[in-house]
Amino acid sequence: MDLRKIGKFIAKKRAEKGFTQESLAEELDLSNRSISKWERGICLPDTSKMPALCKLLGITINDLFSGEIVDMKNNEKKLEENLLELARQKEQKDKQLLSLEWVLGGIAVVTLFTLVIIAAAIDMPEWNRLVIMGIGFALFIVTMLFGLRIEQIAGYYKCEKCGHKYVPKYWPVFFAMHMGRTRHLRCPKCGEKSWQKKVL
Repeated sequence: MDLRKIGKFIAKKRAEKGFTQESLAEELDLSNRSISKWERGICLPDTSKMPALCKLLGITINDLFSGEIVDMKNNEKKLEENLLELARQKEQKDKQLLSLEWVLGGIAVVTLFTLVIIAAAIDMPEWNRLVIMGIGFALFIVTMLFGLRIEQIAGYYKCEKCGHKYVPKYWPVFFAMHMGRTRHLRCPKCGEKSWQKKVL
């Protein structure tokens, strides 16, 4: 998906419809910096704003993702291309998030051990030792909870029984027995509990 092409397309359609960046931002209840970012190809509009933006510019969402008015003859093909590109981008983002989970886990473990070693090795009052170790454990727990949140939202869990892929809520993931990224969860489709692997 070519963000620069999409940005130029938004700028062109905005001008054709007689909007300034400020007036379009006002219509969408946004800052004009948001419109500027879209038009410079820095990012896409939020999905919650896309329908209203397309209506104001007189285009379809498929036109928006294509960065051009899509001929009705090519509409289905372009739609498929755009959907595949969005799926590819989500998969890439999920891979990056899951890598970040490992990095955070490593940092949390190293920080905890470093603070525990400092507390044990240096001569200090007992309350200082407890504070340092408490900080280490608190950082470890917060980082692990954040890492679990990343694991929960990145990719999907696949039910071993029916093959259904889904993103579970946080607490079932938190309380589930697990081996690595495989967790014992209840599938929302078939209702069966099974060991479900994390898939992208």
